[in-house]
Amino acid sequence: MSQAPNLEELQRQALAELAQAGDAAALETWRVRYLGKKSVLIQTLRALGGLPPDERRAAGARANQLKVALESGFAERKRVVETLALAAGKEALDISLPGGPVLLGRLHPITAVVREICGIFMRMGFEIAEGPDVETDYYNFEALNIPADHPARDSFSTFWVERQAGSAGPPLLLRTHTSPVQIRVMEKRQPPVRVIAPGRVYRYEATDATHESMFYQIEGLAVDRGITMADLKGTLAQFARLFFGPERKTRFRCDYFPFVEPGMECAIDCFACGGKGCRMCGNSGWLEILGAGMVHPEVLRRVGIDPDVYTGFAFGMGVERMPILKYGIDDIRLFYSNDLRFLRQF
Repeated sequence: MSQAPNLEELQRQALAELAQAGDAAALETWRVRYLGKKSVLIQTLRALGGLPPDERRAAGARANQLKVALESGFAERKRVVETLALAAGKEALDISLPGGPVLLGRLHPITAVVREICGIFMRMGFEIAEGPDVETDYYNFEALNIPADHPARDSFSTFWVERQAGSAGPPLLLRTHTSPVQIRVMEKRQPPVRVIAPGRVYRYEATDATHESMFYQIEGLAVDRGITMADLKGTLAQFARLFFGPERKTRFRCDYFPFVEPGMECAIDCFACGGKGCRMCGNSGWLEILGAGMVHPEVLRRVGIDPDVYTGFAFGMGVERMPILKYGIDDIRLFYSNDLRFLRQF
């Protein structure tokens, strides 16, 4: 028969050595010696199997008490050692040493441009209006004088949204422009109306240096008595000067959009060549920035506004196009590539 180990002496010896452990390395050495898989404690517990049954029961209970005491002592000593190490580290800190630079976040260039453009038009008396990204066919096309058989629909490569099986309702799509917001605003209020509608729009098309399937637009609308083309041209000329610089010149040429009549494009003189012609402007001397026109009378009738009493103008621009022109960026995909080397330039 084996002799019962002296557990009291083992506990006294282990705790005495634990009290001498002054750092993490010494603590780990002690833990392996007394609590590890091949520790003195494990060997002691294994030796209990050779004791008589009566002694084995009492020795086993005492051994379990020893294990709890050692684990508790180890946890307490570890806390003391870590506290002492932390205090020592604070005392050793050289407060005269210059700190490292703190990198600050910044607005994404598209967010910054949206805010800048919105701020310009808000100072002109416009207010911001928003609408859903998922629209109905009516608000995205029909109400804007683009019926189902209209050829202009061919220029809008659309993401259609499938409804759940068994659900009814009009066709849904991801909006292809923010013009539906203008319709929703005119349905809810009578003139005078002056709003701008910033937001994401979606086109089902291949991406390249000048095209993205998701991008931002800002569209504007003003409806009131006596609004003329002169008001539209003055508003856009002022925007061009405030955004691109006070020396900018503007040019307006006829263009076609189903929801305005007459329609036009607005361009600014190329700031790379001063209007002389270069690669950036295609040797034309001008850079197109947006489309605009007088609100089509049929669009006003659809929202219950009498076109014989009220007139209005509307305009729309791609937000990404503004910094592309302003900063000479050659690839629209850079805005959404999450490349910090690019984003940190703004």
